[in-house]
Amino acid sequence: MAASSSSQVISLYRMLLRESYKFPSYNYRTYAVRRVRDAFRVNKNVDDPKMMERLVLEGRQSLALIQRQVAVGDMFQAQKTVVE
Repeated sequence: MAASSSSQVISLYRMLLRESYKFPSYNYRTYAVRRVRDAFRVNKNVDDPKMMERLVLEGRQSLALIQRQVAVGDMFQAQKTVVE
């Protein structure tokens, strides 16, 4: 893994986590954070450049999806749960 792709992956990971923590709902927030961490943990040993490129593309698409869902969640907030 080249240094630039390594830094891209780390940057993508951080952006996904930051966006996941913005979910207003506790359940969605914990689910998103868990999914991001699990996905990166499963794919941490990928060395194939084409596979790495595909995974980074999927990560960027997931980031866009999380950003949209956070925006929708901010528009339609529900009552806070006991956990929050």
